Amino acid sequence: MRYTARMARILVIDDNDTMREGMTITLKKAGHEVLAFRTGAEGVTAFVSKGADLVVTDLKMDGVTGHDVVKQVRAHDAQAVVLMVSGHGSITDAVQAMQLGACDFIEKPFPPDVLRAKVDAALELSRTRARVVKLEATTEALSSELSRKGGGTIVGDSAPVLKLLAQVKRAAATDATVLVHGESGTGKELVARMLHEQSPRASGPFIVTHCAALAETLLESELFGHERGAFTGAVKKKLGRFELADGGTIFLDELGEISPTVQTKLLRVLQEHEIQRVGGEDTVKVNVRVVCATHRDLKAEVAAGRFREDLYYRLHVVPLELPALRERPEDIGTLARHFVAKHAPRINGEVKSLSAGAISALCRYAWPGNVRELENAIEQSLVFAEGKELEEKDLPAFLQSAAARATQTQGALPVPHGDRPLPDILEDLERQLIERAYEKARKVKTETARLLGIKTSALYYKLEKYGFIQKGERPPEE
Repeated sequence: MRYTARMARILVIDDNDTMREGMTITLKKAGHEVLAFRTGAEGVTAFVSKGADLVVTDLKMDGVTGHDVVKQVRAHDAQAVVLMVSGHGSITDAVQAMQLGACDFIEKPFPPDVLRAKVDAALELSRTRARVVKLEATTEALSSELSRKGGGTIVGDSAPVLKLLAQVKRAAATDATVLVHGESGTGKELVARMLHEQSPRASGPFIVTHCAALAETLLESELFGHERGAFTGAVKKKLGRFELADGGTIFLDELGEISPTVQTKLLRVLQEHEIQRVGGEDTVKVNVRVVCATHRDLKAEVAAGRFREDLYYRLHVVPLELPALRERPEDIGTLARHFVAKHAPRINGEVKSLSAGAISALCRYAWPGNVRELENAIEQSLVFAEGKELEEKDLPAFLQSAAARATQTQGALPVPHGDRPLPDILEDLERQLIERAYEKARKVKTETARLLGIKTSALYYKLEKYGFIQKGERPPEE
């Protein structure tokens, strides 16, 4: 459907020249776009190729009759609205037209105001059907999201997290396109949700598309929709994710995986704010805020010729870099406690906390899968935990092995005892780990950062925090 509050595209089909021209003039004066045809075959062909919000057709015509028009038009689009007119009408004709799917029947001759009134009523039905189609499509697109918990924020109070949260808050207040970059499992979709929920578009839809999960042809249809008959299996018109996200936000995850064809179409959306359905001719305006994410280095992909440079700069308006978990190890204990509180009621209601030994083991692991891997490990541990506290022995085997290797190669880190708060215990452990790595690297900061698996800039923050270097000392450009 392509009308605004008033204007609509209407097909008029009538083999009587005077009647056809009269209806055309009346409807154009009412502000509508009118396409007029003398035969039913011409009208049906135009509907299939161009679409329309309403078809007004004569009943008695040579060849393709009005009844045929109703059947063929509704076979192409089950939501199509058809208004029948005839100078040879009868109750039987009217009943048959309605049974075939016509919304109303007007007997000739009729004054212009009757035509306008009938057309207004038919267009209101057309609008209602369009809203129903969009609602059904939106429900289908969001069905996988309904079981997921909405909202939330990045958990942690480390310097990288606080910096990220401040950036998200500022970016959310704008309508600029955001490119979220980070390793798998760092929380890119969560950041996208935060951008939406803190934005003026929060009351609108939030539509997620995982680009890497779909083949090129399917992804194109998912993003931009398709017309009936556009390809084998396209039995009805489908609205794309951009149309469903109108007035809200669309999140395109793993954007670095899309093909050159989809890149070209996405560039047009960002430039012109319009889409074209697969198999369609008309364009559809969309008002959507775009948030993208990838674990790839898109600049390198541009240099390699795999990603369009113009699209890269359209997407790279507001870049957000998500820190890996190894770059914020002080958040591991906080995250672990968060996941225990989140999952224990569902998996093992007895567990209320984690032991210092368990947290020490968690802190000794590099977490290549980042926060997602940590959450999965806590869920596994809860299955086997037997007491009110999750112990080191309850952790997955790979964590216990990692802790044992760290003990053998570096010597066991002393775990403080007593009634000290857990954050203080974790801070002691972190300081000890950094001190040992710093000494092993002979105080070469780049080597220390490599041993710890963190950025040099993050290391400088830690060294300053624990008094190993003077305040204000800054790292070289990374």
